[in-house]
Amino acid sequence: MGCTIKNKPSWTWLVKAALPLLATACLAVSAHAAAHTYTFAVVPQFEQRKLFAIWKPIVDELEKRTGLSFKLVATLTIQNFERELSKGSFDFVYTNPYHILMVSQSQGYIPLVRDETPLRGILVVRKDSPIQDISELEGKTVAFPSANAIGASLLMRADLSRLYHVTVVPLYVKTHSSVYFHVVNGLTAAGGGVEKTLHEQDASVQEALRVLYTTREIPSHPIAAHPRISKALRDEVQQALLEMSRTREGQEWLDKVPIHKMVATSMADYTPMLSWGLESLWEED
Repeated sequence: MGCTIKNKPSWTWLVKAALPLLATACLAVSAHAAAHTYTFAVVPQFEQRKLFAIWKPIVDELEKRTGLSFKLVATLTIQNFERELSKGSFDFVYTNPYHILMVSQSQGYIPLVRDETPLRGILVVRKDSPIQDISELEGKTVAFPSANAIGASLLMRADLSRLYHVTVVPLYVKTHSSVYFHVVNGLTAAGGGVEKTLHEQDASVQEALRVLYTTREIPSHPIAAHPRISKALRDEVQQALLEMSRTREGQEWLDKVPIHKMVATSMADYTPMLSWGLESLWEED
């Protein structure tokens, strides 16, 4: 014998009761995300005080636009930076494009944005140097920021040895600014750098130097994210950076990096370099 339920239960009370619990859970998740601090590392192209002065406003603005918390990280040397990058220590990173390729298998960093202007390595000598041709550098000491600095050293050394059959004595001096200092003061016959960092030097330094040789073009340094960062967060950071670059103040900050016109990027922009044979010149620490 069946029974009849005259008053069907209403689920409205259950929904109303659950809403505060759901809201509390959402707030807890949001609080957890805000409490987590993501590392944002920058390859040491400049000495630390200058690097922090350039990047702190950018990272602070990124925090405002995303609601995320970032810790700006600057290692003392490029070698230290490379070691930490190879271990995947950084959540977000602004780095040498070849670094991204070298750790693509072990860490898989994902490029998000870059400067539209390509990167070119340059070889500089003193303006009054008698050296007029690359062949005259045979056997001479040449300053480089590090063995693995892409345009300033890796590509430059490949061109010297493979295209011009010139053997130089490399002197690794840690930063681009130090390269220019060595050349200006006659401590080395020449030095490897990139156009962007040369243009960031004081006018007196730029006026004292002459560009002897320029390499082929390569995509500029990317800001990249480790794959442990969710796609949603990667997209959010990418969009925030692009939006920042469209503001007057944001572009003024980025010009000092220098990033003169920020564009979205991906690994596809960098993979062609895998065929250049640069891995034979890459030096492990």
